[in-house]
Amino acid sequence: MNRYETTLCYLYSSDGVLMLHRTKKENDINKDKYIGVGGHIEHGESPEECVLREVWEETGLTMKSFRLRGVITFVIDEIDEVTFLYTCDDFEGEMRDGDACAEGELMWVPEEKVEQLPIWPGDKIFFRLLKTRQDVFSLKLTYVKDELIAASVDGKKIELPL
Repeated sequence: MNRYETTLCYLYSSDGVLMLHRTKKENDINKDKYIGVGGHIEHGESPEECVLREVWEETGLTMKSFRLRGVITFVIDEIDEVTFLYTCDDFEGEMRDGDACAEGELMWVPEEKVEQLPIWPGDKIFFRLLKTRQDVFSLKLTYVKDELIAASVDGKKIELPL
């Protein structure tokens, strides 16, 4: 088993939600999917330091304020990943060209169209939680390959399919 700690951030603006279409990394579990920006927490780094660094590295934007919205435990085959989920609507700087990111193409997507993109099935759950909850939630998503086989919010099982 491999266990990782990561961050994930969704930036919001009048243009929509900033999404990263993962197309450039080899052997990428997120290949061809749309996700937020973020990455692995490095040794000695807090989740907040990581998300600030990762957003700047991937987008060129500096977050002026951001908020922890959830903690997601992903169980995917032999991987356990604990992800700190953030949102941000106050940032500054010049965003890198849409395809200048080393991991894929950055694009603003209208919020109502996000669920129509090729995203992980469990991402639909946390996007709905982001819309309906103001507190920090805990979400566990269990996958076999790309198939979501179990989910729970705050320790309570969610019936699938959604």
